[in-house]
Amino acid sequence: MRKLVVTENMTLDGVIDMTEGWFDPLAEDVDQSDIIAANTEHQEAADALLVGRHTFETFREFWPKQTDDPTGVSDYLNAVHKYVVSSTLHDPGWQNSTVLRGPLIDKVTALKQASGRDIVATGSIQLVHALIAANLVDEYRLFVFPLVVGRGARLFESVKVNMELLETRPFVSGAVLLRYAAQ
Repeated sequence: MRKLVVTENMTLDGVIDMTEGWFDPLAEDVDQSDIIAANTEHQEAADALLVGRHTFETFREFWPKQTDDPTGVSDYLNAVHKYVVSSTLHDPGWQNSTVLRGPLIDKVTALKQASGRDIVATGSIQLVHALIAANLVDEYRLFVFPLVVGRGARLFESVKVNMELLETRPFVSGAVLLRYAAQ
């Protein structure tokens, strides 16, 4: 069975939404080569991306337009099979995209049971909260940045999640990757 991996960029205080503008994936003033290498490893282990409609539309409007992307994210997102959970989106308008409708647990369970590599969920706060509540997440890959923003949506809100630490990896920028298996 495939693993469902939640990958999030977050602040020290657990904020994952970007409304405060604290995260720039293409920032040139910080050495991100080690983070890019870690992301490349994760991309090679996955062949599916699971997102909610809002994150999908944000990605669709930004990443395909990046012609000089040193991170490799645009190439990955254009190539990977994207599954977008939405009851309102009809034409995804991005290659390799499928709209998932119907009961979330059934759809995600079917994806996990299909052959393939990891399924990565990122961004998509409401979707990720629902996946956590349904106990569908197998692994968390948390890129924690040395910043406190004080407000915003957090990854874990009013839910208990038992985890086993798999890896810690510090980066030159001061960010740290924390990998956990859900238990």
